[in-house]
Amino acid sequence: MTYLKNTWYVAAWDDEVPPGLILARTYLDEPVILFRDSQGRPQAIGDRCPHRFAPLSKGCVKGDAVQCVYHGLKFDGSGKCTHNPHGNGNIPSQAKVRAYPMIERHSILWIWMGDPDKADGDLIPDYSQSLSPEKRFVGKDYLHARANYQLETDNIMDLSHIEFLHPGSLGSEAVSRAKTEVKQVGNTVYSNRLTRDERLHESLEERYNVTAGEQVDRWLDVRWDPPANMELWVGIAPTGADDPRKVGKRIPFNHFFTPETEKTAHYWFSTSYPRRMGEEGERRAREDVKYLRGPFESEDLPMLEAQQKAMGDAEFWSLKPILLPGDAAAVRARRVMDALIKEEQQAISQAPSA
Repeated sequence: MTYLKNTWYVAAWDDEVPPGLILARTYLDEPVILFRDSQGRPQAIGDRCPHRFAPLSKGCVKGDAVQCVYHGLKFDGSGKCTHNPHGNGNIPSQAKVRAYPMIERHSILWIWMGDPDKADGDLIPDYSQSLSPEKRFVGKDYLHARANYQLETDNIMDLSHIEFLHPGSLGSEAVSRAKTEVKQVGNTVYSNRLTRDERLHESLEERYNVTAGEQVDRWLDVRWDPPANMELWVGIAPTGADDPRKVGKRIPFNHFFTPETEKTAHYWFSTSYPRRMGEEGERRAREDVKYLRGPFESEDLPMLEAQQKAMGDAEFWSLKPILLPGDAAAVRARRVMDALIKEEQQAISQAPSA
């Protein structure tokens, strides 16, 4: 599979990589380890010692480096071997592993899988309104999906599915009547959905402090940034306002996907509440994420994995999918990704040989 390389991917939540421990993951078919140096800065290097090819993930963190458990070579965050305990201690010139640029921002560890000279931190989308730990209590979780990451994008960009896939939690019979809007600004795609006069499921009424049986207007506004990073604002207002978004209250939810392989993906999701809410905000962030894990894990993932199995090795567009009105945003995001990957591949093919 061809991936977009010169972009920032989510590698982990910040608290998934505590000091002194190694986290091993595969991104874009490349085995990588994450760790923190002695200053607490996140580092990412390839998960294979160049000596006898032992996984460095089986080693341990020693100061600013990871020590291979097999023969004791140490590699720092730049990928260079810093210590050889054998013979006179000389370090072979080829004793190095690939290093990947990393940035810690918005409660996330971001990794750059492409040309390190192009790794510009300003290209990371702004999630300060939903994920700033200084401003908000952030509830976070992670799932592993046995499906292509773009199927995951489709799932969030077209939330019409919640009426049918999540009838006992997130959906309602009114979802298909929603007024939808799709727009694109640069490479960012927006999918906005407003449902009028809706009766929420009892579990959502409780979570959103809605009086039992009260009709509401609910909006689900998604912002997608390549390669597969989404911020979803869910809002609720009493039915009847000309513009519910101006009078209601809203809560942010984030959905981030990074390809592991062609047919598997990493999935991070979150919600958050303002710190001014104190213990109540912290409790709600924690409980909301626990609540969401239920339908995500027991309904979304099985469906996406069944889709992947049904598709087999076929490329998405080659199967000639029929398109419904709700597909507009997901198709737009796919077209953006297709264009970005094509542009990157053309640049690589036209680059002068070394």
